[in-house]
Amino acid sequence: MPVSLEQDGALSRIRLEGAIDIGCAQELKELLVQGLTAGSEVRVLLAEATDLDVIAVELLWAARREAKVSSVGFAFEGQTPEPVAAALAEAGFEPFAATGETNYSGVGPCRMQ
Repeated sequence: MPVSLEQDGALSRIRLEGAIDIGCAQELKELLVQGLTAGSEVRVLLAEATDLDVIAVELLWAARREAKVSSVGFAFEGQTPEPVAAALAEAGFEPFAATGETNYSGVGPCRMQ
């Protein structure tokens, strides 16, 4: 399964594995919403992802924005593989890809519903 959610008390970890594309976009959105609505910290693990398409990038940006609005912690955990960082940078989200930090002011083009 390319997208999975592990919840442990106040922490939700969303693990992305392999190519994350439109084929798993609905599942990614549902797990991001589930993690955010649990009112817990959300951590996205990208270490096992091989590629992110623009839909996946938009969903991550929207989740980050929603987390900020809802005062829920949102961050990346672990390493970001070079192809994933490159996909993020190519999409124009260089601060997102280069640092993995969540303290930036950029917002994505869509909002979690």
